[in-house]
Amino acid sequence: MSMPVIPPQALSGVRVLDLSRVLAGPWCTQTLADLGADVIKIERPGSGDDTRGWGPPFLRDRDGQETGESAYYLCANRNKRSLAVDIATADGQALIRRLARGCDVVVENFKVGDMARYGLDAARLRADDPRLIYCSITGYGQTGPYARRPGYDFAVQGLGGLMSVTGERDGLPGAGPQKVGVAVADLFTGMYATVAILAALRHRDMTGEGQVIDMALLDAQVAMLANLGSQYLVGGVVPHRMGNGHPSIVPYQAFEAADGHVILAVGNDAQFARFCAIAGHPEWAGDPRFVRNADRVRNRDALVPLITDAMRMRSREDWLAVLEAGGIPCSPVNDIDEVFADPQVRARGLRVSVDHPARDALPLVASPLRLSATPVRYRSAPPTLGQHTEEILREFGFSGEEIAALWAAEAISS
Repeated sequence: MSMPVIPPQALSGVRVLDLSRVLAGPWCTQTLADLGADVIKIERPGSGDDTRGWGPPFLRDRDGQETGESAYYLCANRNKRSLAVDIATADGQALIRRLARGCDVVVENFKVGDMARYGLDAARLRADDPRLIYCSITGYGQTGPYARRPGYDFAVQGLGGLMSVTGERDGLPGAGPQKVGVAVADLFTGMYATVAILAALRHRDMTGEGQVIDMALLDAQVAMLANLGSQYLVGGVVPHRMGNGHPSIVPYQAFEAADGHVILAVGNDAQFARFCAIAGHPEWAGDPRFVRNADRVRNRDALVPLITDAMRMRSREDWLAVLEAGGIPCSPVNDIDEVFADPQVRARGLRVSVDHPARDALPLVASPLRLSATPVRYRSAPPTLGQHTEEILREFGFSGEEIAALWAAEAISS
């Protein structure tokens, strides 16, 4: 009986040399790997990607003992192969240049100037292969007065305006700027870098030419201000923190129920009238202060406390049941354990398992990409440090003697 033919993925045949670490770069290259690219992760011998040590929690092996693999590292490095190379050595630099000649894309997130110091910058590598796509990810880009500053997500969330619109509004308990709970500047930049690389691959398909991509956390963060950035540029309005409230819609925020929080997202006046009836206060819908959304926005300080008191009178599940039955947009505010227990999350398969050298069935968060003809595949777990060093070097034509010499020079490790 013949085995079924597995069709190639969208990026099958694309090889990526990944010199990035932490989150923005690895998030980009994990997405490319999920889509079928062969991603070779270059790591520092002995310690590897910085995030390997960013725990606890750490992965526990089959005997329940902690490994050196942090949950943080595991979130952004599946479907890759690890090669441990010391790029501070001449031998290590020569090795990277040789690998780059056999790759389609290089991704790096070193500080501006570091790659040139190692002889691994875009000009040097693309001189060897003009078809190479070279993507640099930094905090502030390759140009401008901040170019040489180290880039950190937290700092960029502040500098890029996100924290000015995140957090409880001034004058209320707990007011003040807040960062988002995950490193969104890193994640935004990783996703934009993925898009840029795909566009560059398409351009190369048409012209045969590679190019250089200059990605910056700050650029991505400012772009993701979206409508709030536009409010300022077009209308001269400087947005401020509003907690969970919406600047243009009321009620559109989280409310505390008797045993948890419920998001109430009333999008129009008819929904508001239905909500008032469900809440046992039909008189609100006829109150001139609240009839239209514009009235409710102007009088939010009068309406929101009324809704707050009413919402506390029932349990979260009770509210969700009656609001959904009434066609009122709503949702729970879930803890992470509740997220992965949610029937919709389960139905969408957002938790996947892959075998890892240290244990079976390592759970990971799935990719959200759903392609009908070239679906994402979970080919391998995030690699252990240097797991594929010799395998990769042999694929690139290094002889046993050359590999032994690299070992002796401490340019590589496993």
